Amino acid sequence: MAKHMTAREILERLVAFPTVSRDSNLALIDWVEDYLASHGVSAHRVYDPTGQKASLFANIGPEVAGGTLLSGHTDVVPVDGQDWASDPWVVTERDGRLYGRGTCDMKGFDALALAAVPLALERDLKRPLQIVLTHDEEVGCIGAPLVIPHVLKTLPKAAAVIVGEPSMMDCVTGHKGGTGFKVHVRGVEIHSSMMHRGVSAVMWAARLIDWGNQENERLWAETPSDLAALFDPPFTTLHTGMIQGGTAHNITAGDCWFDFGYRVVPGEDIEAHMARFRAKVAELEAQMQAIHPDARIEVEGRWPVPGLKPETDGAAETLARSITGDNGRHVVSYGTEAGQFQEAGYSAVVCGPGSIDQAHQPDEYIALDQFARGEAFVRRVVDRLCD
Repeated sequence: MAKHMTAREILERLVAFPTVSRDSNLALIDWVEDYLASHGVSAHRVYDPTGQKASLFANIGPEVAGGTLLSGHTDVVPVDGQDWASDPWVVTERDGRLYGRGTCDMKGFDALALAAVPLALERDLKRPLQIVLTHDEEVGCIGAPLVIPHVLKTLPKAAAVIVGEPSMMDCVTGHKGGTGFKVHVRGVEIHSSMMHRGVSAVMWAARLIDWGNQENERLWAETPSDLAALFDPPFTTLHTGMIQGGTAHNITAGDCWFDFGYRVVPGEDIEAHMARFRAKVAELEAQMQAIHPDARIEVEGRWPVPGLKPETDGAAETLARSITGDNGRHVVSYGTEAGQFQEAGYSAVVCGPGSIDQAHQPDEYIALDQFARGEAFVRRVVDRLCD
């Protein structure tokens, strides 16, 4: 007979796997698959192209349409350089909080979903509980687009998807989408006293980054749409968070690398924003090559992440609100996999325990009362599947 584990016990096991996005998550997936198998539940895996990571999904209950799908990601951000008061890979309770990497974002919800499996098996479900655990959410929501088509092909389609990112158990019906670029500016080195004969990759990169500042000012000055007005800030934003380049103070930089990211209001044309960026790149590259033909700007696009649009009478929103009692309008400026499920034809919302303020922080934690609220929510989801 399978051993029934509490949600807390499952969380402790999940956090013990250091599934930083740069590393494999297969040890965690192995454990989850064994856990499900111990309860007689078959799981399906979808590997990434390297074979070193996988997403997993399962159906609990009758194989009919109209169930509820609980979705979470298995990867976490690094702890490198962060000052933790306790081991980040061991769940530690202090002052009504559970500390550990991923307790909040989002192995806490993963644990709650898995803890619901034996409960669901004991009930007379009329519609199934489905679980999807993905890889590589933290580096661009890469895993969900790989696994969602397999879920649609293999399982009866769920009526509602609950993505359990930390929302303090508020029902989040909208979030921004995202996309971005890795940019490599290739300059031409020369002694900086003769800089007019060379091309400084750093200084030309600065022109492109400053164009991003100008775009932010332009977008901020526009009158926001009714949907955009719900967000903080109420417009699409451009941002560079990392830059490196150059070899010495007296040499025009031969190379400069930086990232360029967009957080796009749902409903806006991501491709139109990207086209403006590429046009600016072409303009600056032409100016660089007028100085020296070897200069250029190389751009590698990242996988676009669609925004989550508020739905009219959406099944997921109706379900989440009926359980939580939350009738507020909540949107967030970060992205999640909910937009990807919605794009694939599912009704989706974000609703999970914990605060996004704790995500990615040293001494990340989930409050015990939030963990309990999340557990009660998942139990109510199971109740509804018996109706």
